Amino acid sequence: MPFEPVTLEGKQIRLEPLTLSHSDGLRRAVADGELWKLFYTLVPNVDGVDNYIRTAIAQHETNQGLAFATIDLVSGTVIGSTRFMKADLPNKRVEIGATFIAKTFQRSVVNTEAKLLMLTHAFEALGMNRVEFITDYLNTASRNAILRLGAKQEGILRNHMVMPDGRIRDSVLFSIIKHEWPGAKQNLLFKLAR
Repeated sequence: MPFEPVTLEGKQIRLEPLTLSHSDGLRRAVADGELWKLFYTLVPNVDGVDNYIRTAIAQHETNQGLAFATIDLVSGTVIGSTRFMKADLPNKRVEIGATFIAKTFQRSVVNTEAKLLMLTHAFEALGMNRVEFITDYLNTASRNAILRLGAKQEGILRNHMVMPDGRIRDSVLFSIIKHEWPGAKQNLLFKLAR
């Protein structure tokens, strides 16, 4: 199984396979900023965390990806989640998404380090040719964060999804491909060193 339940650790955070043992910590993380209220995201509310985790586990069991709990190394607390998803293994392609971070830890090194860990694993351990990122057209902060990772915008998927409130969402597709990874990695390491 390509998505072995691996733990990825950096200097500030650890990404460990998401299990029901992370439920309480994940509830606290989504409550920090009431992240589910952001209309352009798909973050579970406090009551939906256990189902969110069970769905992630089921997707791992069918080899579609691997979800992580994001752990702050200083406090040892769960501060969010992110995942490999929608894997297309014959074509060596995977999406990184379903990322959310407690408001207290947003606009810090957390997202940059998490993406460095995941992209390194995707390209260097799993041998992927392509890593995709998809976000809501209206989520400007997410779009800018993805560009800062070194991803390139490929296009807008119009009427791509129906959101929980019924809004029809346009999504923006980004990617990093295999030959771009060394430069993107250098960029991320530089950002983290600053």
